[in-house]
Amino acid sequence: MSVKITRNAAKVIKRELEKEENKGLTLKVFITHAHGDHAHYGLDLVKRSNNDQVVATDKEIDVIIDLNEPLLEGVKIDYLYFPQEGFVITNPSKGNHGDH
Repeated sequence: MSVKITRNAAKVIKRELEKEENKGLTLKVFITHAHGDHAHYGLDLVKRSNNDQVVATDKEIDVIIDLNEPLLEGVKIDYLYFPQEGFVITNPSKGNHGDH
């Protein structure tokens, strides 16, 4: 299972994880809604449990992910500044390049 985090997203995520109120929390990627062959994704910072499945990324950020959910394989987390600032989560490996 792989998760890709872009440089922009990694900067923002690391800044959030370093905040005192987020100490001990881990990034979680999940599906908020799935239909057909694609899904809509969400992010959260959560306290890790013993049952969580964690994937390491090349940006030194661990991500909790459901390894049994095929639409999470290859998910990409980006952070855009234009046209609207915020996280964008897609899955190019599954043909999902953004909201419709």
